[in-house]
Amino acid sequence: MTPTPVTEQSINQAADLLRRGELVAFPTETVYGLGGDAANPAAVAKIFAAKGRPADHPLIVHIASAEQLTDWAVEIPDAALKLAAQFWPGPLTMILNKRPDVPDAVTGGQTTIAVRVPSNPVALQLLQAFGGGIAAPSANRFGRISPTQAGHVAEELGDRVACILDGGACSVGVESTIIDLSDGQPAILRPGRITRSQLKAALGTEVRLSPQSKIRAPGMLAVHYAPNTMALLCPADTLIAMTDELCGQGKRIGILAFSPAIAEIPCPNLIKLPEQAEHYESALYSALRELDSRQLDTILIEQPPDSEAWAAVNDRLSKATV
Repeated sequence: MTPTPVTEQSINQAADLLRRGELVAFPTETVYGLGGDAANPAAVAKIFAAKGRPADHPLIVHIASAEQLTDWAVEIPDAALKLAAQFWPGPLTMILNKRPDVPDAVTGGQTTIAVRVPSNPVALQLLQAFGGGIAAPSANRFGRISPTQAGHVAEELGDRVACILDGGACSVGVESTIIDLSDGQPAILRPGRITRSQLKAALGTEVRLSPQSKIRAPGMLAVHYAPNTMALLCPADTLIAMTDELCGQGKRIGILAFSPAIAEIPCPNLIKLPEQAEHYESALYSALRELDSRQLDTILIEQPPDSEAWAAVNDRLSKATV
């Protein structure tokens, strides 16, 4: 499947494909999504089939504005309205109690639903043209590296999708923050660009970190976002020692580094990523995908700092490595 340039005509054609129950891949600010009509169980089933995704794994419903929340959720708390006012459109997903008429296929059989308003202009144009909610997990095979460029989607899914809208590279580059607001106690289920501190400041209350929540949410499995090549997450000194050891064994290795000292290692398959967390996020998946394509024996990844700014990166790397 060759990606399609974004024009008014291609947006309208993609919206029409969604109405007909077909799948459309489109860019968001986080990663490319594999979209289907969230109100059409048959279209949702196609998403699961295309990705090889377990049927009990819920999807995020993308909507054009916060005004559409009542189409999908009930008992919407004030906290959701506060966060929507501050962070939507943007990389924040809220988990709320779903309307009874929302298809169980979208929520993995749960009584909650994940919803967000993306900020990418192509995504918003598509949502406005379509008029309804678009269920859209990342446009890749389940568990693999998320796509941040249209070409990644074509490599991953081929003709399993009716259209790939090419909106260029995703600006954020990692999946949205997920906050559970379904039971009155705000809890982060997946870290992302919107941080815990930002959420606490917006709500004026404590926000828990709850990766073991009873709510199933995207990206919560122990292994996810992973390359085919074995990848190891290493502190800087360990990475240097392992590089010497593996090269001495004749192994072909790749290195993802951000610090100047590691970036100076003489390795032909070393990719230097930015030292700033947000810029690192934007480049991570493309770099990991590039090394995964080089038929290496091992990918060594320099361990980022353990700080809130790096929480999303550390979450993704912990699930992509052994």
